[in-house]
Amino acid sequence: MCLRFSYSLSLPLLFLFFLGSIPSILTQQNEDPTIKTMQDFSGYPVVEPPHPFVSNSLSVDAQTLQKQIDELSTFSDTPAPSVTRILYTEKDVLARRFIKYLMGLAGLSVREDAVGNIFGRWDGYEPELAAVATGSHIDAIPYSGKYDGVVGVLGAIEAINALKRSGFKPRRSLEIILFTSEEPTRFGIGCLGSRLLAGGEALAKALKTTVDSQNISFLDAARSAGYAKDQDDLSSVFLKKGSYSAFVELHIEQGPILEEEGVSIGIVTAIAAPASIKVDFEGNGGHAGAVLMPSRNDAGLAAAELALSVEKHVLESGSIDTVGTVGILELHPGAINSIPSKSHLEIDTRDIDEKRRNVIIEKIHQSAIAIATKRKVNLSEFRIINQDPPALSEKSIIEAMEAASKELNLTQKFMISRAYHDSLFMASQDISYGHDIYSMLQRLQP
Repeated sequence: MCLRFSYSLSLPLLFLFFLGSIPSILTQQNEDPTIKTMQDFSGYPVVEPPHPFVSNSLSVDAQTLQKQIDELSTFSDTPAPSVTRILYTEKDVLARRFIKYLMGLAGLSVREDAVGNIFGRWDGYEPELAAVATGSHIDAIPYSGKYDGVVGVLGAIEAINALKRSGFKPRRSLEIILFTSEEPTRFGIGCLGSRLLAGGEALAKALKTTVDSQNISFLDAARSAGYAKDQDDLSSVFLKKGSYSAFVELHIEQGPILEEEGVSIGIVTAIAAPASIKVDFEGNGGHAGAVLMPSRNDAGLAAAELALSVEKHVLESGSIDTVGTVGILELHPGAINSIPSKSHLEIDTRDIDEKRRNVIIEKIHQSAIAIATKRKVNLSEFRIINQDPPALSEKSIIEAMEAASKELNLTQKFMISRAYHDSLFMASQDISYGHDIYSMLQRLQP
């Protein structure tokens, strides 16, 4: 989103905070909707004048926010303008320290759990009520951009700063969450922190034996960063049901739609359900010149054929919302003059319709079996790594996003998030939740 005025980055986010689990307050005419929202959330009567300490000015310091985004991008293992920040590495630890510092400056109480999810809380004057939460991640895949996830963390801190500058005091506590390892880069598990927060018992157990590509265990890596300490049991990370009354995630689109259409705000109505598959074929190797074509059992060609089958099945689904990607295809021994004896594929499939996506997975499985038979290779593995359900955004939050966008005279578009985020797993906590996408942040201006 192009920031042409001081508060456009966060005010829709603020409206989402307030409206996640309360009735709409935009029913009375001729009143400032921002003040009405603040009154309703804080407990001040809408029909009376604003409380003396609530200011009519609610603005974000966009220049400072941009500087913080730029500074965080320097904690990277690759040179600018790219960002590489991998879980539990030195740069990741330094970046976490920077976020905790900013949370402290904002007057938030900061805590961390056993895997490094970081929480910054602003206590409301009725702290016994379930809090309203927001947040995202700051880890970054190799050579990524500086806004992915980051704007959802730094933007949230600045949103609270804006509220505090206005003199507002929330009734419910507000909490910012920095989620650990949204990216699957190091251990192959996306949204690791939010999955555990959602009560992922199987994941907690699996992490005891999970290792990275360098054979470093998850627990050893976590301890090197100051987490997990002496405990192998990660169940302490699980959230209690009802911990939050609402959750919203501010995020860039990571796609071209909003920018191509010139739309400022993407209002997400659903997050597509992802599933990941690992496939291995084993054949007979041999010299590329010495083994004649009729005698070959080429594991590489089996992989290539399956990759095309993925595309075929997805296109035949009948829905534009069905997608499939072969993101990894590896051949062994990987020599130009050697027939591949082994091949490895990793396939990503997504859809907002879980049943339709699962049908695609089964068709891919049947194709893998048929291809192995036809090419006389062994299908040594067909394993579904994760098979997550889709999530629908809460109606009240969708309405809040739309109302806030209109109040700010910003164009908006209802859309599906085909990239999945920590919101997907926070949705399993029986709370109202929303996922807000902002595009064109690369043109951010104060």
